[in-house]
Amino acid sequence: MNKIIEETTKRLEQCLPLADETRLVSIGQNNLSQAGNIFQSCFDTKRVVVIADCNTFEAAGRIVNTNISSENILSVEEPFLFQEKEFHADSKHLEEVRCFLAKTDAIPIAVGSGTINDLVKRAAFECQRSYMIIGTAASVDGYTSFGASIEMDGMKQTLTCFAPRVVLIDLEILKHAPQELNAAGYADLLAKIPAGADWILADKIGTEPIHRTAWDIVQKPLRQWLAQPEGIATNNPSALCLLIEGLIMSGLAMQIAKTSRTASGAEHMFSHLWDNQHHTFQGKIPSHGFKVGIGSIAVSLLYEKMLAFTKEEFSKSKQNIAATHRRWHEIEQTVRTNFGNGNLAEQVLEQSRQKYVDLLEIIRRFDVFLEHWDELKDELQRQLIPAAAICEMLRKAKAPSSPEEIGIDRNRLRQSFGQAQLIRYRYNILDFVMETGHWEIISSMPLEFPNAKN
Repeated sequence: MNKIIEETTKRLEQCLPLADETRLVSIGQNNLSQAGNIFQSCFDTKRVVVIADCNTFEAAGRIVNTNISSENILSVEEPFLFQEKEFHADSKHLEEVRCFLAKTDAIPIAVGSGTINDLVKRAAFECQRSYMIIGTAASVDGYTSFGASIEMDGMKQTLTCFAPRVVLIDLEILKHAPQELNAAGYADLLAKIPAGADWILADKIGTEPIHRTAWDIVQKPLRQWLAQPEGIATNNPSALCLLIEGLIMSGLAMQIAKTSRTASGAEHMFSHLWDNQHHTFQGKIPSHGFKVGIGSIAVSLLYEKMLAFTKEEFSKSKQNIAATHRRWHEIEQTVRTNFGNGNLAEQVLEQSRQKYVDLLEIIRRFDVFLEHWDELKDELQRQLIPAAAICEMLRKAKAPSSPEEIGIDRNRLRQSFGQAQLIRYRYNILDFVMETGHWEIISSMPLEFPNAKN
C-alpha cells in the first residue's frame, strides 16, 4: 500500500507545477492529523473555519477541527455546518456560505465531496479568497477543477471560480465512505474514455485542438486507474488510491488546459440534460457519476454503430448532406419543442447558436473526416472501450449499468440523444452523427446494455 501511495504522490508532484491554482495534494493513510501543518505551509493567514455537513463533520471535520484547535497555532472559528440530511449545490445554499464567509476573514477548509466542494469553492471565490478541501469520498473529479456546478434559476450551471489551493485525502476516510459514492467517482472517471474520443473528433476538424500535456496526464494512465473495479465495490484502499489519483489528475488537467474538455464529452451532456429536467428516481436525484456512466454506455453504443461504416459507405452519405442539414430556424423550433419557452430553452438556444455552422462548414468537416476515415477509425477504436466492457466494469464497481437503474426507460434514453445534442456548444459524437447525415442510426439502435441488470 505504501508503494502505491508513493507512486501516486510522485506523479502528482510532477503534475502540480503545471497547474495554475492547486499547490499541494496530500494523499495518504491517516494523514488527517496533518491538516493543520499542511494548512500552515500553504496559507499566510492563521484564521481557519471548517465548513461541512453533519455527515462529513462526523467523518472527518470534527477530527480536523479538534486537532487544529488543540495545536494553538491557528485561530479556529466555530464550524459552519449544513443541518439538512440531503441538500444540493444551489443558489440558496451558496448564499448561506457566502454570507457566512463575508463576516470573517478566515480561510475555509471544506470537508466533503461534490456538493460541499462546489459551494465552498464558489463562495470563497466570491469573497476573494482561496480554500482547502478535505475529500471524504472518491466521488467526483471536481476537487481540483476550476469551476463549480451550481443550480441557478432552476438550471445546473458551471460557474467560474478558482480551484482549491490545497487538497487533502485520507484513504482511511475514503474507505469508510458510502460505497455508492466511490462507485459514482469510478463511473465519472470511466467517462474520460468516450470523452477522449470526442476530443479526437473535435481536434480533427480544428474546433478544439488537443492539448497534448493535458491529454497525456489523463489518458495515458487512465486504464491503470480503472483497472480495479472490484476493489471499488469493496472500498479497497489500493483501488481507491488509484481512483482518487485519477479524479484529482483530471481536475489538474482542466487547470492546465483551461477547459473541461479533458474530462467530459457527450456522455456528460446526458447528465446535464437530466439535471436540468430535474430527474429523480425513488425520491432522490441520481448521482452525477451514475448518470454519466449510463451516458458513457449510450455514447459508446453510438460510436460502435458509426465506426462500423467502411470509407465507401461513409462517403455515400455526402450526397445527402444538403437535405439533412438543419437550418437555424429548424434548430430553434426543435429547441422550443423539446424545452418549451422558459429559461432552460433560452440557455439551450444560446448553446446551439454558438455551435451552429452553415452548410459549407458542414461539407468541409465531412471532407476532413472522409479523407482521414480509415486512420480516424483506428484511432477511435484504440481510444474506446466496447460498450459491453463498460457495462461489465460498472457492474463490478457496483455502479448502475442500465438506464432503468437510475430511472430512465429506453424510450426516454433514445429521446435524450437528440436533446443532449442541443444543450452544449462543445463538439462531440452527437454533432458528428447529426452533421454527417446519420441521425437515423439512433432511431434504429436497439440500445442493448450488455451484461447489465434489467
